[in-house]
Amino acid sequence: MPSLRSLLLTVLISSFAMVPAFAEDWPQWLGPRRDNSSTEKVAPWKGELQVLWRKRVGEGHSSPVVADGRVFIHAKVGNKNEEEIVAFDAKSGEELWRTRYERVAFSSLFGNGPRATPAIVKDRLYTFGITGVLTCLDTKEGKKLWQVDTLKKFNAKNLFFGMACSPLVAGEHVIVNIGGKGNSIVAFDCGKGEVAWTSMDDPASYSSPIVFGEGGQRQVVFLTGGNVASLNPADGSVYWRFPLVDRLMESSTTPIRTGDLLLASSITYGSVGLKLETKDNKPVVTEAWKNKELTSYFSTPVAIGADHIYMVTGATPGPFTKPSADLHCIEAKTGKELWKKAKIGTYHASLMRTGDGKLLMLTDNGELVLLEANAKEYSELARAKVSGPETWAHPALANGHLFIRDKTEVICLQIVP
Repeated sequence: MPSLRSLLLTVLISSFAMVPAFAEDWPQWLGPRRDNSSTEKVAPWKGELQVLWRKRVGEGHSSPVVADGRVFIHAKVGNKNEEEIVAFDAKSGEELWRTRYERVAFSSLFGNGPRATPAIVKDRLYTFGITGVLTCLDTKEGKKLWQVDTLKKFNAKNLFFGMACSPLVAGEHVIVNIGGKGNSIVAFDCGKGEVAWTSMDDPASYSSPIVFGEGGQRQVVFLTGGNVASLNPADGSVYWRFPLVDRLMESSTTPIRTGDLLLASSITYGSVGLKLETKDNKPVVTEAWKNKELTSYFSTPVAIGADHIYMVTGATPGPFTKPSADLHCIEAKTGKELWKKAKIGTYHASLMRTGDGKLLMLTDNGELVLLEANAKEYSELARAKVSGPETWAHPALANGHLFIRDKTEVICLQIVP
Protein backbone atom coordinates (compact mmCIF):
# COMPACT_ATOMS: atom_id res chain seq x y z
CA MET A 1 0.00 0.00 0.00
CA PRO A 2 1.42 3.42 -0.88
CA SER A 3 1.94 5.77 2.04
CA LEU A 4 -0.15 8.91 2.52
CA ARG A 5 2.98 10.95 1.89
CA SER A 6 3.61 9.30 -1.49
CA LEU A 7 -0.04 9.77 -2.51
CA LEU A 8 0.10 13.47 -1.66
CA LEU A 9 3.34 13.80 -3.60
CA THR A 10 1.75 12.13 -6.64
CA VAL A 11 -1.24 14.47 -6.51
CA LEU A 12 1.04 17.48 -6.16
CA ILE A 13 3.18 16.46 -9.14
CA SER A 14 0.07 15.80 -11.23
CA SER A 15 -1.38 19.20 -10.40
CA PHE A 16 1.82 20.93 -11.47
CA ALA A 17 1.85 18.90 -14.69
CA MET A 18 -1.54 20.36 -15.60
CA VAL A 19 -0.18 23.93 -15.51
CA PRO A 20 1.69 25.09 -18.64
CA ALA A 21 5.38 25.75 -18.09
CA PHE A 22 6.11 29.41 -17.32
CA ALA A 23 2.38 30.23 -17.22
CA GLU A 24 1.50 33.80 -16.30
CA ASP A 25 -1.35 36.29 -16.41
CA TRP A 26 -1.83 39.05 -18.98
CA PRO A 27 -2.97 41.94 -16.77
CA GLN A 28 -2.44 45.03 -18.98
CA TRP A 29 -1.74 46.39 -22.45
CA LEU A 30 0.99 44.32 -24.15
CA GLY A 31 1.21 41.86 -21.27
CA PRO A 32 2.86 41.59 -17.85
CA ARG A 33 6.00 43.49 -18.88
CA ARG A 34 4.17 45.82 -21.28
CA ASP A 35 6.54 44.79 -24.10
CA ASN A 36 4.56 42.30 -26.23
CA SER A 37 6.26 39.32 -24.57
CA SER A 38 5.12 36.10 -22.91
CA THR A 39 7.12 33.49 -21.01
CA GLU A 40 4.87 30.75 -22.43
CA LYS A 41 6.25 28.51 -25.16
CA VAL A 42 4.11 27.95 -28.25
CA ALA A 43 4.84 24.90 -30.41
CA PRO A 44 3.76 24.69 -34.07
CA TRP A 45 0.28 23.22 -34.44
CA LYS A 46 -1.40 21.28 -37.20
CA GLY A 47 -4.88 22.05 -38.47
CA GLU A 48 -7.25 24.19 -36.43
CA LEU A 49 -6.78 25.22 -32.82
CA GLN A 50 -9.27 24.06 -30.20
CA VAL A 51 -11.87 26.65 -29.25
CA LEU A 52 -12.66 26.26 -25.53
CA TRP A 53 -15.38 28.89 -25.43
CA ARG A 54 -16.65 32.01 -27.14
CA LYS A 55 -18.94 34.81 -25.95
CA ARG A 56 -20.57 37.75 -27.70
CA VAL A 57 -19.38 41.11 -26.40
CA GLY A 58 -20.21 44.72 -27.13
CA GLU A 59 -18.43 47.02 -29.54
CA GLY A 60 -14.82 48.01 -28.92
CA HIS A 61 -11.17 47.39 -29.79
CA SER A 62 -9.95 47.24 -26.20
CA SER A 63 -7.86 44.10 -25.65
CA PRO A 64 -8.77 41.33 -23.20
CA VAL A 65 -6.86 41.31 -19.91
CA VAL A 66 -6.46 38.24 -17.70
CA ALA A 67 -5.74 37.94 -13.99
CA ASP A 68 -6.53 35.46 -11.19
CA GLY A 69 -8.51 33.11 -13.44
CA ARG A 70 -10.70 35.85 -14.91
CA VAL A 71 -10.93 37.58 -18.28
CA PHE A 72 -12.06 41.21 -18.44
CA ILE A 73 -13.57 42.97 -21.47
CA HIS A 74 -14.29 46.70 -21.81
CA ALA A 75 -17.11 47.39 -24.30
CA LYS A 76 -19.87 49.72 -25.45
CA VAL A 77 -23.44 48.85 -24.41
CA GLY A 78 -25.63 48.31 -27.48
CA ASN A 79 -27.15 51.54 -28.81
CA LYS A 80 -26.82 53.33 -25.46
CA ASN A 81 -24.37 56.04 -24.41
CA GLU A 82 -22.89 53.61 -21.91
CA GLU A 83 -19.79 51.46 -21.51
CA GLU A 84 -19.37 48.30 -19.48
CA ILE A 85 -16.75 46.01 -18.04
CA VAL A 86 -17.59 42.29 -18.13
CA ALA A 87 -15.73 39.60 -16.16
CA PHE A 88 -15.68 35.99 -17.39
CA ASP A 89 -14.29 32.83 -15.85
CA ALA A 90 -11.13 32.14 -17.88
CA LYS A 91 -11.66 28.36 -18.02
CA SER A 92 -15.39 28.13 -18.70
CA GLY A 93 -16.37 31.50 -20.12
CA GLU A 94 -19.08 31.86 -17.49
CA GLU A 95 -20.04 35.49 -16.89
CA LEU A 96 -19.15 36.52 -13.34
CA TRP A 97 -20.21 40.16 -13.22
CA ARG A 98 -21.01 43.16 -15.40
CA THR A 99 -20.66 46.84 -14.44
CA ARG A 100 -21.99 49.73 -16.58
CA TYR A 101 -21.58 53.49 -16.53
CA GLU A 102 -22.84 56.40 -18.61
CA ARG A 103 -20.73 58.42 -21.01
CA VAL A 104 -21.41 61.39 -23.28
CA ALA A 105 -22.57 60.71 -26.85
CA PHE A 106 -19.74 59.90 -29.26
CA SER A 107 -19.42 58.46 -32.77
CA SER A 108 -16.51 58.06 -35.16
CA LEU A 109 -15.23 56.00 -38.04
CA PHE A 110 -13.97 52.51 -37.19
CA GLY A 111 -16.17 51.99 -34.15
CA ASN A 112 -17.64 53.75 -31.15
CA GLY A 113 -16.54 51.42 -28.34
CA PRO A 114 -13.53 51.61 -25.99
CA ARG A 115 -10.08 51.45 -27.57
CA ALA A 116 -7.82 51.60 -24.51
CA THR A 117 -6.96 48.33 -22.76
CA PRO A 118 -7.59 48.06 -18.98
CA ALA A 119 -4.84 47.57 -16.40
CA ILE A 120 -5.07 45.25 -13.39
CA VAL A 121 -2.94 45.60 -10.26
CA LYS A 122 -3.78 43.33 -7.33
CA ASP A 123 -7.57 43.47 -6.92
CA ARG A 124 -8.14 46.71 -8.86
CA LEU A 125 -9.05 47.23 -12.50
CA TYR A 126 -8.47 50.58 -14.26
CA THR A 127 -10.25 51.43 -17.53
CA PHE A 128 -10.12 54.48 -19.82
CA GLY A 129 -13.16 54.92 -22.05
CA ILE A 130 -13.43 56.38 -25.53
CA THR A 131 -14.81 59.65 -24.08
CA GLY A 132 -12.08 59.92 -21.44
CA VAL A 133 -13.87 58.38 -18.45
CA LEU A 134 -11.25 56.85 -16.13
CA THR A 135 -12.73 54.21 -13.81
CA CYS A 136 -11.39 52.06 -10.98
CA LEU A 137 -13.26 48.86 -10.07
CA ASP A 138 -12.86 45.98 -7.67
CA THR A 139 -11.97 42.88 -9.71
CA LYS A 140 -13.84 40.44 -7.48
CA GLU A 141 -17.36 41.86 -7.74
CA GLY A 142 -17.09 44.75 -10.21
CA LYS A 143 -17.83 47.41 -7.61
CA LYS A 144 -17.01 50.91 -8.85
CA LEU A 145 -14.48 52.45 -6.43
CA TRP A 146 -13.94 55.81 -8.14
CA GLN A 147 -14.41 57.49 -11.51
CA VAL A 148 -13.19 60.69 -13.21
CA ASP A 149 -14.51 62.27 -16.44
CA THR A 150 -11.05 63.49 -17.44
CA LEU A 151 -12.01 65.55 -20.50
CA LYS A 152 -14.61 67.44 -18.50
CA LYS A 153 -12.36 67.88 -15.49
CA PHE A 154 -9.42 69.25 -17.50
CA ASN A 155 -11.39 71.00 -20.25
CA ALA A 156 -9.73 68.87 -22.92
CA LYS A 157 -11.06 67.90 -26.35
CA ASN A 158 -11.66 64.35 -27.47
CA LEU A 159 -9.68 62.92 -30.38
CA PHE A 160 -11.24 62.26 -33.78
CA PHE A 161 -11.34 58.50 -33.16
CA GLY A 162 -11.78 58.84 -29.39
CA MET A 163 -9.42 58.49 -26.44
CA ALA A 164 -7.21 55.41 -26.66
CA CYS A 165 -4.42 55.63 -24.09
CA SER A 166 -4.21 52.37 -22.12
CA PRO A 167 -3.72 53.28 -18.43
CA LEU A 168 -0.29 52.69 -16.95
CA VAL A 169 0.05 51.92 -13.24
CA ALA A 170 3.42 53.02 -11.89
CA GLY A 171 3.83 52.76 -8.14
CA GLU A 172 0.86 54.47 -6.48
CA HIS A 173 -0.22 56.30 -9.64
CA VAL A 174 -2.33 55.45 -12.68
CA ILE A 175 -1.18 57.63 -15.59
CA VAL A 176 -2.91 58.58 -18.87
CA ASN A 177 -2.46 61.02 -21.78
CA ILE A 178 -5.41 63.46 -21.74
CA GLY A 179 -4.11 66.35 -23.85
CA GLY A 180 -5.23 69.36 -21.79
CA LYS A 181 -3.24 72.59 -21.62
CA GLY A 182 -0.88 72.04 -18.71
CA ASN A 183 -2.59 68.68 -18.24
CA SER A 184 -1.39 66.69 -21.21
CA ILE A 185 -0.28 63.82 -19.00
CA VAL A 186 -2.02 63.28 -15.68
CA ALA A 187 -1.31 60.90 -12.80
CA PHE A 188 -4.11 59.91 -10.45
CA ASP A 189 -3.77 58.35 -7.03
CA CYS A 190 -4.62 54.66 -7.41
CA GLY A 191 -6.50 54.54 -4.13
CA LYS A 192 -8.88 57.47 -4.35
CA GLY A 193 -8.63 58.83 -7.89
CA GLU A 194 -7.30 62.19 -6.76
CA VAL A 195 -4.91 64.07 -9.07
CA ALA A 196 -1.31 63.37 -8.03
CA TRP A 197 0.41 65.50 -10.70
CA THR A 198 -0.06 67.02 -14.15
CA SER A 199 2.54 67.69 -16.82
CA MET A 200 3.15 69.19 -20.29
CA ASP A 201 0.98 70.98 -22.87
CA ASP A 202 1.10 68.45 -25.74
CA PRO A 203 -2.08 67.35 -27.49
CA ALA A 204 -3.07 63.75 -26.83
CA SER A 205 -2.40 60.85 -29.19
CA TYR A 206 -3.80 57.33 -29.53
CA SER A 207 -0.59 55.83 -28.15
CA SER A 208 -0.02 54.21 -24.74
CA PRO A 209 2.99 54.70 -22.43
CA ILE A 210 5.66 52.35 -21.09
CA VAL A 211 7.79 52.51 -17.94
CA PHE A 212 11.31 51.22 -17.32
CA GLY A 213 14.49 51.85 -15.33
CA GLU A 214 15.28 51.73 -11.64
CA GLY A 215 15.68 54.33 -8.91
CA GLY A 216 16.59 57.76 -10.25
CA GLN A 217 16.67 56.36 -13.79
CA ARG A 218 13.05 55.18 -13.75
CA GLN A 219 11.06 56.90 -16.48
CA VAL A 220 7.66 56.73 -18.10
CA VAL A 221 7.70 57.34 -21.87
CA PHE A 222 4.75 58.68 -23.88
CA LEU A 223 4.29 59.30 -27.58
CA THR A 224 1.99 62.34 -27.40
CA GLY A 225 0.59 64.37 -30.28
CA GLY A 226 3.81 66.39 -30.34
CA ASN A 227 6.73 64.49 -28.85
CA VAL A 228 8.25 61.32 -27.58
CA ALA A 229 8.53 62.41 -23.96
CA SER A 230 10.12 60.96 -20.83
CA LEU A 231 8.84 61.87 -17.37
CA ASN A 232 9.61 61.02 -13.79
CA PRO A 233 6.64 58.82 -12.77
CA ALA A 234 6.84 60.08 -9.18
CA ASP A 235 6.16 63.76 -9.89
CA GLY A 236 5.70 64.28 -13.66
CA SER A 237 8.88 66.32 -14.15
CA VAL A 238 10.13 66.06 -17.73
CA TYR A 239 13.47 64.36 -18.36
CA TRP A 240 13.60 64.78 -22.13
CA ARG A 241 11.51 65.42 -25.27
CA PHE A 242 12.10 64.39 -28.87
CA PRO A 243 9.82 66.02 -31.50
CA LEU A 244 7.60 63.55 -33.36
CA VAL A 245 4.48 64.91 -35.05
CA ASP A 246 2.28 62.82 -37.31
CA ARG A 247 0.82 64.86 -40.20
CA LEU A 248 -2.55 63.14 -39.75
CA MET A 249 -2.40 63.42 -35.95
CA GLU A 250 -2.76 59.64 -35.76
CA SER A 251 0.21 58.54 -33.65
CA SER A 252 -0.99 55.22 -32.22
CA THR A 253 2.00 52.93 -31.80
CA THR A 254 3.42 52.31 -28.32
CA PRO A 255 7.15 53.08 -28.03
CA ILE A 256 9.30 50.02 -27.33
CA ARG A 257 12.63 49.59 -25.63
CA THR A 258 15.31 47.03 -26.42
CA GLY A 259 18.59 47.40 -24.56
CA ASP A 260 19.70 51.03 -24.80
CA LEU A 261 17.45 51.76 -27.81
CA LEU A 262 13.96 53.22 -27.80
CA LEU A 263 11.88 52.95 -30.99
CA ALA A 264 8.93 55.23 -31.80
CA SER A 265 6.85 55.32 -34.97
CA SER A 266 3.78 56.79 -36.67
CA ILE A 267 1.97 56.39 -39.98
CA THR A 268 3.32 59.51 -41.74
CA TYR A 269 6.55 60.14 -39.80
CA GLY A 270 8.17 56.72 -40.14
CA SER A 271 10.32 55.37 -37.31
CA VAL A 272 13.12 56.74 -35.18
CA GLY A 273 15.62 54.93 -32.98
CA LEU A 274 16.67 56.88 -29.88
CA LYS A 275 19.73 55.90 -27.87
CA LEU A 276 18.98 55.91 -24.14
CA GLU A 277 21.77 57.64 -22.21
CA THR A 278 22.45 59.44 -18.93
CA LYS A 279 23.70 63.00 -18.42
CA ASP A 280 24.15 64.68 -15.04
CA ASN A 281 22.62 61.56 -13.52
CA LYS A 282 19.37 62.03 -15.49
CA PRO A 283 17.98 60.15 -18.50
CA VAL A 284 18.57 61.72 -21.93
CA VAL A 285 18.39 60.49 -25.55
CA THR A 286 20.20 61.06 -28.81
CA GLU A 287 18.97 60.12 -32.27
CA ALA A 288 20.56 56.85 -33.43
CA TRP A 289 18.74 56.49 -36.75
CA LYS A 290 15.61 57.38 -38.67
CA ASN A 291 13.77 55.39 -41.35
CA LYS A 292 10.86 57.22 -42.98
CA GLU A 293 9.71 54.01 -44.75
CA LEU A 294 8.86 52.19 -41.49
CA THR A 295 5.39 53.69 -41.02
CA SER A 296 3.57 51.89 -38.23
CA TYR A 297 -0.17 52.56 -38.09
CA PHE A 298 -1.36 51.08 -34.79
CA SER A 299 0.63 47.86 -34.48
CA THR A 300 3.31 47.99 -31.78
CA PRO A 301 6.68 46.46 -32.79
CA VAL A 302 8.35 43.70 -30.78
CA ALA A 303 12.04 43.05 -30.13
CA ILE A 304 13.40 39.50 -30.25
CA GLY A 305 16.89 39.40 -28.85
CA ALA A 306 19.03 42.53 -28.70
CA ASP A 307 19.63 42.84 -32.42
CA HIS A 308 16.30 42.53 -34.23
CA ILE A 309 12.90 44.20 -34.18
CA TYR A 310 9.80 42.94 -35.97
CA MET A 311 7.19 45.49 -36.94
CA VAL A 312 4.05 45.87 -39.03
CA THR A 313 3.80 48.94 -41.24
CA GLY A 314 0.88 50.35 -43.16
CA ALA A 315 0.07 52.97 -45.75
CA THR A 316 -2.74 55.47 -45.66
CA PRO A 317 -5.30 54.56 -48.34
CA GLY A 318 -5.73 57.02 -51.19
CA PRO A 319 -7.73 57.31 -54.42
CA PHE A 320 -5.30 54.99 -56.23
CA THR A 321 -4.04 52.80 -53.38
CA LYS A 322 -5.56 50.14 -51.18
CA PRO A 323 -4.66 49.75 -47.50
CA SER A 324 -2.09 47.07 -46.83
CA ALA A 325 -0.10 45.92 -43.80
CA ASP A 326 3.44 44.58 -44.24
CA LEU A 327 5.69 42.70 -41.80
CA HIS A 328 9.34 43.77 -41.52
CA CYS A 329 12.42 42.50 -39.75
CA ILE A 330 14.81 45.35 -39.01
CA GLU A 331 18.26 45.70 -37.50
CA ALA A 332 17.83 47.38 -34.12
CA LYS A 333 21.02 49.41 -34.06
CA THR A 334 20.63 50.90 -37.56
CA GLY A 335 16.92 50.72 -38.50
CA LYS A 336 17.93 48.91 -41.70
CA GLU A 337 15.30 46.61 -43.19
CA LEU A 338 16.51 43.00 -43.42
CA TRP A 339 13.38 41.57 -45.08
CA LYS A 340 9.73 42.34 -45.72
CA LYS A 341 6.63 40.17 -46.08
CA ALA A 342 4.00 42.21 -47.92
CA LYS A 343 0.24 42.14 -47.47
CA ILE A 344 -0.01 40.15 -44.24
CA GLY A 345 -3.14 42.12 -43.33
CA THR A 346 -5.33 45.01 -44.37
CA TYR A 347 -4.48 47.71 -41.82
CA HIS A 348 -2.99 45.85 -38.91
CA ALA A 349 -1.52 42.78 -37.26
CA SER A 350 -0.66 42.23 -33.58
CA LEU A 351 2.75 40.81 -32.68
CA MET A 352 3.87 38.86 -29.61
CA ARG A 353 7.21 37.30 -28.57
CA THR A 354 6.77 33.81 -27.08
CA GLY A 355 8.80 32.30 -24.26
CA ASP A 356 10.88 30.26 -26.71
CA GLY A 357 11.72 33.24 -28.93
CA LYS A 358 9.14 32.75 -31.64
CA LEU A 359 6.83 35.38 -33.11
CA LEU A 360 3.05 35.04 -32.79
CA MET A 361 1.13 37.22 -35.22
CA LEU A 362 -2.64 37.84 -35.32
CA THR A 363 -3.76 39.63 -38.49
CA ASP A 364 -6.79 41.90 -38.71
CA ASN A 365 -8.34 39.30 -41.02
CA GLY A 366 -8.41 36.74 -38.18
CA GLU A 367 -5.37 34.64 -39.16
CA LEU A 368 -3.10 33.44 -36.34
CA VAL A 369 0.45 32.76 -37.54
CA LEU A 370 3.45 31.31 -35.69
CA LEU A 371 6.81 32.42 -37.11
CA GLU A 372 10.42 31.49 -36.56
CA ALA A 373 12.40 34.57 -35.51
CA ASN A 374 14.64 34.42 -38.56
CA ALA A 375 16.58 37.56 -39.45
CA LYS A 376 17.33 36.24 -42.95
CA GLU A 377 13.84 35.46 -44.23
CA TYR A 378 10.15 35.10 -43.43
CA SER A 379 9.74 31.62 -41.89
CA GLU A 380 6.20 30.45 -41.16
CA LEU A 381 5.68 27.49 -38.81
CA ALA A 382 1.89 27.27 -38.42
CA ARG A 383 -1.29 29.10 -39.38
CA ALA A 384 -4.98 28.91 -38.45
CA LYS A 385 -8.12 30.96 -39.02
CA VAL A 386 -9.27 31.94 -35.51
CA SER A 387 -11.53 35.00 -35.66
CA GLY A 388 -13.61 37.27 -37.85
CA PRO A 389 -12.84 40.53 -39.67
CA GLU A 390 -11.65 43.68 -37.93
CA THR A 391 -9.64 41.80 -35.34
CA TRP A 392 -7.82 44.91 -34.16
CA ALA A 393 -7.54 44.16 -30.45
CA HIS A 394 -4.22 42.69 -29.29
CA PRO A 395 -4.64 39.09 -28.04
CA ALA A 396 -3.82 38.00 -24.50
CA LEU A 397 -1.78 34.83 -23.82
CA ALA A 398 -2.33 33.54 -20.30
CA ASN A 399 -1.89 30.12 -18.68
CA GLY A 400 -1.86 28.20 -21.94
CA HIS A 401 -4.90 29.97 -23.41
CA LEU A 402 -5.03 32.65 -26.09
CA PHE A 403 -7.86 35.16 -25.71
CA ILE A 404 -8.86 36.92 -28.93
CA ARG A 405 -11.38 39.69 -29.44
CA ASP A 406 -12.80 40.38 -32.88
CA LYS A 407 -15.66 42.63 -33.98
CA THR A 408 -18.34 40.70 -32.08
CA GLU A 409 -16.83 38.05 -29.78
CA VAL A 410 -14.18 37.14 -27.26
CA ILE A 411 -12.74 33.70 -28.08
CA CYS A 412 -10.67 31.40 -25.86
CA LEU A 413 -8.26 29.06 -27.66
CA GLN A 414 -6.11 26.25 -26.29
CA ILE A 415 -2.65 27.12 -27.65
CA VAL A 416 -0.26 25.55 -25.13
CA PRO A 417 -0.97 21.86 -24.40
